[in-house]
Amino acid sequence: MSLSDTSQKSSLNSSSATAVSSTWRSKLRLIVVLFKLRIVFLLLMAATGGAFLAASGWPGLGNLLLLWLTGGMAAAGASALNQYWERDSDGQMGRTEKRPLVTGEITNPNWIPYVGIGLILLPSLAVLPFNPALTFFLLLGAVIYVCIYTIWLKPRTLLNIVIGGAAGSAAVLSGSAAVGNWNDTGALVLSLLLFLWTPFHFWSLALLYRNEYARSDVPMLPVHTTPRQAAWWVMSHTLPTGLGGLLLVLLPSLGWVYLIPVAWVTFDLFQRNTRLIRNPSAPNAKALFMSSNIYLLVLLLAICAGTVAASAS
Repeated sequence: MSLSDTSQKSSLNSSSATAVSSTWRSKLRLIVVLFKLRIVFLLLMAATGGAFLAASGWPGLGNLLLLWLTGGMAAAGASALNQYWERDSDGQMGRTEKRPLVTGEITNPNWIPYVGIGLILLPSLAVLPFNPALTFFLLLGAVIYVCIYTIWLKPRTLLNIVIGGAAGSAAVLSGSAAVGNWNDTGALVLSLLLFLWTPFHFWSLALLYRNEYARSDVPMLPVHTTPRQAAWWVMSHTLPTGLGGLLLVLLPSLGWVYLIPVAWVTFDLFQRNTRLIRNPSAPNAKALFMSSNIYLLVLLLAICAGTVAASAS
């Protein structure tokens, strides 16, 4: 074989490997987007926080694996149903126009409802015989997100995301249910914080994409107020969320390990919201949206670390 033939063969092999790698990356991206795995991750973190609070420390690897598997499947199924239902309106917004059901990357979407419902029902029914409370909260979160928020409230009322935030609350209580203590005081307070956090998190995003929501005819609050009024509405939820997060330190299962990082991210959250009120610009709205994600993640990690530290002392 000549040197040129060898070079050509090597080039073909390299091209084939690149094509396979590109195909896998596109398939992985499709799965991440269709099932909203980034949001699923946050919901699982919220559920994990509920589990640590209800257990007053380490909830056990078995309980966590059960929670992550069942909660992840149910949340992914609900997310797929959400995108299936909103595939037409998603095409009217730049933020969502690249989703696979909009671009045609999924040419025949008729299988999605079956997969979505299956992902919700399979884990819920599997745990029913030995943990009916977990089944209840898995189903409750899915019903709130798909039926109440996506189908009923979102296209009809400004209160859509306010009530839809209860899906995050159900995630927290699925965590406490997984360890057999769903009505733990700390978990109930955390579920309330998730309920309050969701509107200001989403309103800051809606303020950033205010014009796109106006074109899509989705009744998001920032579309029907001035940007500064929307920023004040955001603060109306930032304030109780931040104060509630700080007051969680009063629980015996938490302490300074929890308070120090949460105090820092709470200060940052208020600072960014105040800046948004003074200047309700797109960069400030984006900064607050990103800060709200960081706040929730730090809060939940601090709960896990704080409960373990308190139980060990």
